[in-house]
Amino acid sequence: MLIAVGADHGGYDLKATLAEHLRSGGHEVDDLGTDDDQVPVDYPRFAEAVGRAVADGRADLGVCVCGTGIGVSIAANKVAGVRAALVHDVTGARLAREHNHANVVCFGGRTTGALTAVEALDAFLAARPAHGRHDRRVEEIAAIEQRAASSLEVPA
Repeated sequence: MLIAVGADHGGYDLKATLAEHLRSGGHEVDDLGTDDDQVPVDYPRFAEAVGRAVADGRADLGVCVCGTGIGVSIAANKVAGVRAALVHDVTGARLAREHNHANVVCFGGRTTGALTAVEALDAFLAARPAHGRHDRRVEEIAAIEQRAASSLEVPA
């Protein structure tokens, strides 16, 4: 799979660990930055870049990291077609993919240890979206997204 990854300075170290883990597992990684933890940068642009890569089909899935994971999950979810989930453990990662059809997984570089994040990422990648009742709920989420987009349209 091609996985887009991105982080701000607070998530840089964990992003680097996860990207290397992905590569060692045979995945292609599109690292959208940042490139170090020394220069403070704003997380929204990296979360948007990952979200757009996934929504546009340039990446199969995405991984975002900031200090807590909260900011990147909020920002990535602003991209139409993205279902970003902040996870803290294996169970949350698996269920985010299975039940919510998440296509971007988010972590807190300052709140989630590297081993836990690696295990959660593996669970996210191994999981497949479940269907049945989950499809209906994901469709409801898409409907909210469509209503929000149409309310932004300016009448002619």
